[in-house]
Amino acid sequence: MLNSPLTSCKSFLFDQLLANWAKHGIDQELGFSYESMNHDWSRNQVGRVRLLTQCRQLYTFSHAVSMGDNEQWRAKLLPLFDFIIEHYFQDERWIFSLNDDLSIKDTQSDAYALAFVLLSFSHYYTLTKDPRALSLMHKTHIFLMENMQAASGGFYEAFPVDPEQLRRQNPHMHLLEGYIAAYDATQDDTYKAQISALLKLALKHFYDKKTKTLREFFTLDWHPHPTTGNQVEPGHHFEWVWLLFQANRILPNSEYTELAQQLWRTATRYGFASNGGLYNQIDGNSYQPLDEEKRIWPITEYLKAITVMPIGKEEKVLRFTEALNFLQNHYFIENGRWNEYLKANNQPKDFPLPGTSSYHIFLGLAEVIRWQQSHSDLTL
Repeated sequence: MLNSPLTSCKSFLFDQLLANWAKHGIDQELGFSYESMNHDWSRNQVGRVRLLTQCRQLYTFSHAVSMGDNEQWRAKLLPLFDFIIEHYFQDERWIFSLNDDLSIKDTQSDAYALAFVLLSFSHYYTLTKDPRALSLMHKTHIFLMENMQAASGGFYEAFPVDPEQLRRQNPHMHLLEGYIAAYDATQDDTYKAQISALLKLALKHFYDKKTKTLREFFTLDWHPHPTTGNQVEPGHHFEWVWLLFQANRILPNSEYTELAQQLWRTATRYGFASNGGLYNQIDGNSYQPLDEEKRIWPITEYLKAITVMPIGKEEKVLRFTEALNFLQNHYFIENGRWNEYLKANNQPKDFPLPGTSSYHIFLGLAEVIRWQQSHSDLTL
């Protein structure tokens, strides 16, 4: 039954993980999130404090507060938002990271991180109506368009631009996520246009029709990279499934939902290990595993994909239950901690708690909660 594992996972998320990150993972004086935590909930200094991590925490707590107003968590939002603006928005653009002492470390503007500026500021604005978030979302969009667009389509990885750099689908996937959130928050057609452009890019370049796989790494002109172009990630297949259905709400198009269903079929057929869990990486040509370890985020993306796939309710409940039980049995640890990596045999690796991972854990479970709330008539 879904009810029991979901109830347990919900308690783990809200009562343990988020509660402990708010208490120990957010600097009580300066308001920023630590990059990483040890398993005793002490700070794990790793030599950098990224914009990405700050934005993922801002998103997570903004969305969490919107689901059930928690005054302590709401109080974290404004100091975190202010910290992000004060420390990372330099000379009218976003920088990548700070040192542990909060001095500037890396001044590049990173497309992947900018996607999470859009996502987090959209949710923060929806909750608070802080006009600075709207202004900075627009400035982020303009900066991407004026400084990071590639002539061959899509965006370069970073600014200043290195025209020889490897091209990846991953930043574009998260930019799609960011633009969907921006449109939902504002109903601004400027953002809708970018959703359309990113979807066209995916259909034209990211999806390999022959193997029915989503490719990761490309040359400058969007050909599969000669050495890494065969590497595909089941977790990203599921992430795209969810995003394609989100985009279809805004721009209805059967091409998007058909692609989502094909990615679902490929990932469910070849992405799962026989002993449970999702491989980190498989070969897109042979479908054999390349990396048999199992990071936590792919199974959370699988949860999101289940919520939107047009499959029967009984199958959904079965898939939810199996995935939630696997999370509880192999990833979640008492006191809000988790195993970031599993070995191929499902034994955990010794690894600290990244400040970026609660975004995946939160959103995966939040989508299952949302789905269940809309199917309260279903006997579970």
